[in-house]
Amino acid sequence: MGMIQELSVTVERAQELGLTAEEYERILELLGRQPNGVELGMFAAMWSEHCSYKSSLRLLRTLPRAGQRILSGNENAGLIDLGGGYALAFKIESHNHPSAVEPYQGAATGVGGILRDIFTTGARPIAVLNSLRFGLLDEARTRYLLRGVVRGIGDYGNAFGVPTVGGEVYFQPCYTDNPIVNAMAVGIVRQDRIVPAVARGAGNPVYLIGNRTGRDGIHGASLLASQTLGEGQHDMRPSVQVGDPFAEKLLLEAVLELVEAGVVVGMQDMGAAGICCSTAEMSARGGVGMRIDLDAVPLRDPDLDPYEIVLSESQERMLVVLRRGAEPIAEAICRKWEVGCARIGEVTDDGLLRYYFRGQLVAELPPWTLVAGEGAPQYDRPAREPSYLQQLHALIPEELPEPVEPREAFWRLLGSPTIASKRWIFEQYDYQVQTNTVRLPGTADAAVMRLRQLPGKGIALSVDGNSRYVYLNPYRGALIAVAEAARNVACVGAEPVAVTNCLNFGDPLDPEIFWQFREVVRGMGDACRAFDTPVTGGNVSFYNESPRYAVYPTPVIGMVGLLEDVSVSVGMGFQAEGDLVVLVGPQRAELGGSEYLWLFHGLVAGDAPTLVLEEERRLQHFLLTAIRRRWVRSAHDCAEGGLAICLAEKAVASSSELGADLVLPWKLSAAHLFGEAQTRVVVSVPPAHRTDVERLCQELGLPCVEIGRVVPQRFCIQGVVETTVAELRHHFENALPQLAERL
Repeated sequence: MGMIQELSVTVERAQELGLTAEEYERILELLGRQPNGVELGMFAAMWSEHCSYKSSLRLLRTLPRAGQRILSGNENAGLIDLGGGYALAFKIESHNHPSAVEPYQGAATGVGGILRDIFTTGARPIAVLNSLRFGLLDEARTRYLLRGVVRGIGDYGNAFGVPTVGGEVYFQPCYTDNPIVNAMAVGIVRQDRIVPAVARGAGNPVYLIGNRTGRDGIHGASLLASQTLGEGQHDMRPSVQVGDPFAEKLLLEAVLELVEAGVVVGMQDMGAAGICCSTAEMSARGGVGMRIDLDAVPLRDPDLDPYEIVLSESQERMLVVLRRGAEPIAEAICRKWEVGCARIGEVTDDGLLRYYFRGQLVAELPPWTLVAGEGAPQYDRPAREPSYLQQLHALIPEELPEPVEPREAFWRLLGSPTIASKRWIFEQYDYQVQTNTVRLPGTADAAVMRLRQLPGKGIALSVDGNSRYVYLNPYRGALIAVAEAARNVACVGAEPVAVTNCLNFGDPLDPEIFWQFREVVRGMGDACRAFDTPVTGGNVSFYNESPRYAVYPTPVIGMVGLLEDVSVSVGMGFQAEGDLVVLVGPQRAELGGSEYLWLFHGLVAGDAPTLVLEEERRLQHFLLTAIRRRWVRSAHDCAEGGLAICLAEKAVASSSELGADLVLPWKLSAAHLFGEAQTRVVVSVPPAHRTDVERLCQELGLPCVEIGRVVPQRFCIQGVVETTVAELRHHFENALPQLAERL
């Protein structure tokens, strides 16, 4: 039968769907004809920034990808070799715009989507982390977004049965309209059961497994995730998907049993652009085609037309290519788990995607024409150094007057939302389900998980990225983001091994924003090469801006570390009375981009803190050596709030109300107390190992200064603050809920 044609397809219609006039001409050239309405919608979705990475792919390809532990052969998530025949699957993605429009479902479906990316590899998810950014809490909208996002993350993860074990939360005005909601998930899989996201084998059946298809999320990729939010953003609620964690839990179990049964050839999550995306990408990777019968797709609404069926982003669905003849086995497994299962087509060897509806051909095109890095356009965008940088770098923050005494500054910083305890948030998450969590949230610099499949071994997980530093110096800020993620993993005794990243930026067509992006990718690549932590994949989220604000450039680094012996891991809190408190690393007086500068001067100015990659490598080597030899009982890096806040957090994290008597051998200036100089950690050392630690630091050329001793119940920094651990904890843990829960 002939293909359905629609006379309404015009360049104007293409532009309404987010394509440019030039891109429409490219489509005409690729097809050699005018597309019909369904095909145009497919191109609009697949060539969107969200799906095609058309502004970023050329730069992303400069990142280091290879490494000793990196496993290739999967497109859903990164994979690293754990030894013993197992692999770790991990990835981070954004759900920013959906969360701005509908925070509960936006965040919930972000968690659901990243979990599916993990179990489509054949891996069982074992942990989730998140990285969140909001505006200031004195705005009602910020409190609404915060509560909705946190509830969405918690409800989905808790119902699905995966622990949310770590994360970070920042508050800055630039995120008022566009919150940043990034979710990272991790899973474990036997290497002989890893499933590729590839279609192969002419005649192999193509199945849709999972939920029925509805109208939710249509053009979520092209019209929501790939455009700047405006005044009418609430009208975009229909573009936000609706999640069902209980359905996803059943889908997980069915999928893993299908994999175990050996009937799966390839599999991909139906995320952005739905059936269109998964059929196109799997076919293009395999160099094959597919014949898809849209009448066979189970629908929630029988009135859906082919355009809606192809582009729906309904959640909890997978596209699975089965081994021919295995259909009865697969269908029986899906019935057992009460999971929807429908044969919707088959793999073909002619290299064409064909979609039929009511007996008529409604779309026909080569899959590669739709796919990123192949048919989809790639651009080198104009880039220009932002004009604001020279002005901000001209200000010397350390020369500003100090408006408050150190004692007042200490207490106000300890209670500021970005620094204060996130217990109010993480207590809404089940972080101990599956009982593999070794270091609980708030007790260590990175989450630590035991691996039951590999007795004795463990992993450490961290997400990091201070966007103020990146705003002030995109290249150095990216170095710091990778360095801190690696440092946090090293602080628990794990070797940093690989990175996933989520790059959140404004409009890439703005040359200043694209310059920021280019510099961040350059910095991230240099840091990952220096630490031998290759990038396994991730996500780019552009257009995070509104008429009022563009977000700061916000790269979020997800770092994975390995522990050969999980029993050697340490937390951040003081552990034993009489231990020595030792600062390791260079003590620099730097206030640029600090929480102190923002809180007391209302400024994000100066330059980002200094970072010397070789110094950082030596510090991480110190941590791994000292922790494995059990020379230190705790370790915590100096981050937001600087040295004074780092010391307070070590007391708060103590399980036995242990504090410290501390004397700092530097001028008690704001820059020394609260500056956020990098490459510094505070460790607690048993007196018997003082010499060992000092000798190791000397060998590595690292400064090492004893600044006090661990004592019961009391916390004192001479000349700054004298209080109790109980008062510290009360102030630290109550600040955020008091701000977030007010009417």
